[in-house]
Amino acid sequence: MRREEIVYQVPKLPLSLELETRSILKQLVLAHRALAELKGVAGTIPNQSILINTLSLQEAKESSAIENIITSHDDLYRSDNINKQFPNHAAKEVHNYAAALRNGYRKVKTQGLITNTSILEIQATIEENSAGFRKLPGTELKDEKTGQIVYIPPQQAQQVEELMSNLEKYINDDSLIDLDPLIKMAVIHHQFESIHPFYDGNGRTGRIINVLYLVKLGLLDTPTLYLSRYINENKGEYYRLLQAVRDEKAWEEWILFILDAIMHTSYETIRLIQGIYELMLHHKNLIREELPKIYSPGLVNHLFRHPYTKIEFITIELDIHRNTGMKYLDALVDLGLLEKHKMGTENFYVNTDLFDLLQKAGAVPQKQ
Repeated sequence: MRREEIVYQVPKLPLSLELETRSILKQLVLAHRALAELKGVAGTIPNQSILINTLSLQEAKESSAIENIITSHDDLYRSDNINKQFPNHAAKEVHNYAAALRNGYRKVKTQGLITNTSILEIQATIEENSAGFRKLPGTELKDEKTGQIVYIPPQQAQQVEELMSNLEKYINDDSLIDLDPLIKMAVIHHQFESIHPFYDGNGRTGRIINVLYLVKLGLLDTPTLYLSRYINENKGEYYRLLQAVRDEKAWEEWILFILDAIMHTSYETIRLIQGIYELMLHHKNLIREELPKIYSPGLVNHLFRHPYTKIEFITIELDIHRNTGMKYLDALVDLGLLEKHKMGTENFYVNTDLFDLLQKAGAVPQKQ
């Protein structure tokens, strides 16, 4: 394929196309219904930081896997993000992603906007650099298997900045076009990935923008819908459709893919949250009955924010003495709610029921 055949002129938004086709409108009903159910179920968890912490790490793992950054749940949960101690570089990158997502969420809740400043900060946290938007030409996207160039994004720094400024306005100014927000999210994601504004971290940053946009609009209260697992399971189709829009204006097929992802992921997440809720009730009742002297809502919340915990974590969060924290954790081990593991010179305590639930939820089936 010749270079001139793969140059896509990224359009300014809004698009002058009719995107609300009959097929899309039909699928929108299902996607919105699933999303509304997810929002309701997420609200049953009394402490929302549990979902933000656990699900953001799940999303970080799946989104990073799309970029071939592979790590295990075990490595993720025994990482010490407080002291920046990680078992490997992949675990560190996943934790950076989760931190970027949580920071972006706080910004959206505070400002009610998704600005380019916020997007730059998200990417900087993911990549641990401040390179900003691309300034030098030469970026080309290649097929991982063949090495063939499949897409050349805008090359000039001025064009990248102009397109990102246009995208920022499109994200935040609802008066520009009367369009269903889920369709708009699909357009935003495609536009961001086509601009490809950064040297690295575009895919992960774009997937964070997806969930932040839903929070911005109030379709979710917390960032609980993460499409990365679905994209990972359908990776070939995802990249095919990204390019099909550029080559053939196949917007309907792309939007239907995103709506299907929203629907399926919503129901998967609902099942996971219901599982977390049931486990929390079980732990809460057992601790209150068997260990009333150490029971507190804060202790239960802690056990579900950290599938792996250690004395340092619990003493900081519950503001208790180290010896007290050790007694609490050992009592929970004796009760069968935690398992104690020696790692180097430290002891880690595993909430095995929660760990198993999250690990099962994050198991991506292999495509044939």
